[in-house]
Parts: sequence; C-alpha cells; structure tokens
Amino acid sequence: MMNILMSEESLPSSSSSKRSYALAAIIMLLVVSTLVFAVAFLNLQNQMEAMDTRITEQSSEIQQLQNQLDIFGAINQTGVMPWSTIYNQLKDSVVLIQTDLGLGSGFVYDLEGHIVTNYHVIESAELIQVTFLDGNITSASVVGMDIYSDLAVIKVDSIVTTLQPVVLGSSSELAVGEPIAAMGNPFGLSSTLTVGVVSSLERNLEATGGYLIIDVIQIDAAVNPGNSGGPLVNLNGQVVGVNTAIESETGAFTGIGFAVPSDTIKREIDVLIETGGYDHPWVGISVLEMNLALADVIGLDKVQGLLVMNVTAGSPADWAGLRAGNEYAIVDGLEVLIGGDVIIQVDGIPVITMNDFVVYMERNIRPEDSVTLGVIRDGHELELIVTLGERPQP
Repeated sequence: MMNILMSEESLPSSSSSKRSYALAAIIMLLVVSTLVFAVAFLNLQNQMEAMDTRITEQSSEIQQLQNQLDIFGAINQTGVMPWSTIYNQLKDSVVLIQTDLGLGSGFVYDLEGHIVTNYHVIESAELIQVTFLDGNITSASVVGMDIYSDLAVIKVDSIVTTLQPVVLGSSSELAVGEPIAAMGNPFGLSSTLTVGVVSSLERNLEATGGYLIIDVIQIDAAVNPGNSGGPLVNLNGQVVGVNTAIESETGAFTGIGFAVPSDTIKREIDVLIETGGYDHPWVGISVLEMNLALADVIGLDKVQGLLVMNVTAGSPADWAGLRAGNEYAIVDGLEVLIGGDVIIQVDGIPVITMNDFVVYMERNIRPEDSVTLGVIRDGHELELIVTLGERPQP
C-alpha cells in the first residue's frame, strides 16, 4: 500500500516536468519564430527598397524611350531634320550653371539630380547655382571632377522640378559631315540651340600639365562662352558630347568648336560619382613625334613612332627600363634631346603618331594594367613590359 501511495504521489512531479518542458519548447518556438520573422522582414524590406530603385530606373528608361519614339515619329512624318522636336525633348534637361566666378551650362544625367558639365565651368567655385528652364533655381555641390578630361559632375542640393535625364549616344558612331546641334546658354542666353555638322573626329586638346584630352569632336555649330558644359546632340536626340572649347583669336566663335565625346563620359561617369575622381594611366615619359627631319638625324629608316626624350625618375617607364635621351641635336632649328628609345608599338598595335599612343592608353588601359611597348634602341627592336601607374594630380 505504501508503495502504491508513493507511486501515486510521484505522478504530479512528472506532470509538472512535462509542463515545464512544454513551456520551454513554446518559448523556444516563439524565439525562433521571432528571429525568422525578423530576418524575413529585413529581407522583404531590402527587396522593397531594391524594387523602388528599379522602378525609378525603369521610369527613367521609359521616359527616355518615349523621347526616342517621339523623335523617330517626327522623322517618319516629316522626312526632315526634326531639330524643333529634338529641342523640345531636351530643353528641360539643359541647365544654366552660375558660380561666383562665371557661368556655363550642364545637362541632367539621372533622376538623382546628377548634372554633367565641364571641369572649367566649376573650377575653384565656392558657390554653384543651377537654373532650370522653368525658372526653378537651386544650389549644387561638386560630386566628382576630372581636370584631364575637362569633365565634372555636380548634384543639385534639392530637386525643385521634374528632372529629365538625357540619353547618351555613342560618339564613336559619329561621321564627318553628320548633322549635330549644340545646346546651352551662350553669354547667359538660356535655352539656345545652334546647328552644324561634325567637322572632324579624334582631335586632341591640351589639358593641364601638357597631357591631351583625346577623341575630341570638332564642330562648326556656333558655340560661345556660356555654352561650355552643354550637350552636343545628334539627329536621334542623343547626347554625343559636351561642348567644351572654341578655337578663336578674339574669344568669340570663328567656325571651330570642340566637344568632349560621350564615350569619355560613359567611361568616367560612374567612377566620378562613386569616388569623386578618375585615375588616368601614367607612363612617366616626355616624347617627340617623329618627322622626316628627326628620323634623318637619328638614322631611322621609317618615319613613325615617338622619340623618348625624358623618363621621370621612379616612374613606371623608369622601372621598366625605358631609355631617355642623352645628347642634344638641332632638328628644324630646335634643340632636341636624342639617343632615347623610339616607341613604335603598344600591345602589338603600331604607333605612328602621338594620337595612336594616347588614344589606345585612354580607351583601353587603367592604372596597374601592364602594356608591352615595342621600341627601337640602337637600331634594334625589343619589347619592354610597363606596368602603368596613376597620373599625378596637377
């Protein structure tokens, strides 16, 4: 009887343990469920943010496509150059940029408020003001700039109007004689369009430090002070360049203007926005383009290549063993440093002129990349591998 009673008294204890285990299991389940819910919520939130970003991007893409369809529709209906249609599509994208030092132009790049312009438009500016065609005005700050390409990206501090991003075209598809239009604010006269043709391609402009801005587009559409930073537009309503300079002895337009190509914008824009700058490849040499007189003096059979006159100490060229000049000679009445290597190839591509060398480097090579230079030294051809550095800031 005692054994039976003791057994019966032990039952409540066993039941209590079961309830404790059940309660613990329920609590554990609640904790796990909460964690799972929290993770799921965060994932859902991230997905929604990504979706919002994508919707914004798609809205911009749809607007750009609609602009293109409107332009193509005008072409089909009229059979003539639809400059008025193109102007109406782009006029709200072009802005007037005023600083404490002067004025220029720019154009809307995206819905986040990024605006493309020239470096020299905002150079050293302490105050930047952006005026849209509808009269709305806002301040802006510099996001990124590249003195060596004369490009800059600014961003409006507040979005005061509906932004109309442009469509970037391919400047490499331009042809000499192709109609183009320059838009901007010459002398502060807002919303101006002038029409012309592509006069030439692959021109070079001198940048700070004696470096070259490559692939520059030469145009005969009238551009004047204030046009700088404005878009150069093709017949498809696409921006194919940034109006940047004129050739003039008076300071006013004389029939020759220049634009930085859209391919350069495409190459640099994301880096400028993300990092604030753009690193160009650097070899560390000063060279002289070959001509008949120079080839005769140094005994070169073929008139091509670049004579290396100086090699910067500690530069990539110096590390690679490129030889500089070591004696002076008079060539065409000028004193020239000769005796250095003559660069005739880069990665197997012939180097005939300075343009061949610079264009290849800018289009294809970034700092820390390596190139193989074919050179002539003491009458013999050899190859040198050069690992490029970053071009020093001025």
